[in-house]
Amino acid sequence: MNKDLVAIFEYLEREKGIKRELIVSAIEEALRVAARKSVKGLINVSVAIDSKTGEIEVLAQKEVVDNVTIPDEEILIEEAREFNPDCEIGDWIDIEATPEDFGRIAAQTARQVIAQKLRSAERDVIYAEYRDRINELVSGSVKRIVRGGTLIIDLGKVEAILPERYYPKTERYAIGERVYALLYEVRDTENGGAEVVLSRSHPEFVRQLFLQEVPELEDETVMIERIVREPGYRTKLAVTSYDPKVDPVGACVGVRGTRVKNIIRELNNEKIDIIPFAEDKVQFLENTLDPEVIKKISVNEDESVISIVVDDEHYPIVLGKRGMNVRLCGHLIGVELDVQRMTEYKAKMNIQRAQLALMDDPSLDEELKIENMSSFIVDSLVSAGFDTPRKVLKATPEELSSIPEISAEMLETVIDQLREKRL
Repeated sequence: MNKDLVAIFEYLEREKGIKRELIVSAIEEALRVAARKSVKGLINVSVAIDSKTGEIEVLAQKEVVDNVTIPDEEILIEEAREFNPDCEIGDWIDIEATPEDFGRIAAQTARQVIAQKLRSAERDVIYAEYRDRINELVSGSVKRIVRGGTLIIDLGKVEAILPERYYPKTERYAIGERVYALLYEVRDTENGGAEVVLSRSHPEFVRQLFLQEVPELEDETVMIERIVREPGYRTKLAVTSYDPKVDPVGACVGVRGTRVKNIIRELNNEKIDIIPFAEDKVQFLENTLDPEVIKKISVNEDESVISIVVDDEHYPIVLGKRGMNVRLCGHLIGVELDVQRMTEYKAKMNIQRAQLALMDDPSLDEELKIENMSSFIVDSLVSAGFDTPRKVLKATPEELSSIPEISAEMLETVIDQLREKRL
């Protein structure tokens, strides 16, 4: 066992970075438990280990007396002076008490406790090394792949885990392959140890990649305000600049896209959308989607839902694959986005307008007046024979569009005003 102990000392000190003194102390405590089971009757049993040779010495204390009445606890002064020539009656001295049977059973018991203590010591090393490095980028190689797709990553002094749920489904790894990842957390394990957990799917991973590539982010001239991600498919980040001379989007993209291309390469061609940030939700949405795509926009009272209308040909693009684009846009802005095709919107509005025209409301037959509307538009409608709200509501789109002085956009505004006033 002595050679085994020395080998353990050297391995853990060299490979795991655990100090030899800490290892020896843990093993001494473990063997003390085993020794107490083997050495019956003696009190104050202690264990000392020579850290260089691995020699184990079990010691017990006995009181020096001139007449022994309790053999397990007392020793004659003549015998005691063989161990310590200067001892006197009443002194307590250490005597060797290594039992002959301090072998297989005691060693097995010691190994179990040693394993627990060493896990604890290794946990302390892991915490000391990594607890202040959360959200740093680290690199390692795949040592093995366990059931469920979890990767064991060799970081050098420790092995980290990269659970399957923490890397994109689009990624596959082989043993020995290099992996670049975010140090996500350091957590305790059920057996008393600690483990380093990595992630490649967390949005913070992308943020840290940009911090490496974009000096303006490092010196905080440009800031990433928000970031959302569908790992393996798409990332959207909103950026702002604290220097009016610096374009935040251009800084993140780089000359000819060099900066963002490096990040896309690391993310295995995941799409990245970089968007100017705005505090106003409507403006932010217009920045997120091409403003020319949005034909109509409305926000509910608490600004938790924004409804937009887009042309039919733009609808699939706005939604994205499996609704991913619109979902990420909503998460980025912090709202629920409701998207409608223009044909669906017009059909709905025509039905609503027809229902309003049939309402038993005397004001619908009064002279046409529209608040906050140019008198030129109102006069043009009256001149064309649409001199009451009911007549305007009952008119077909073709009839209204035949009025030369009024554009389709103006007519839409008129209809909306009449509808909103009576809803």
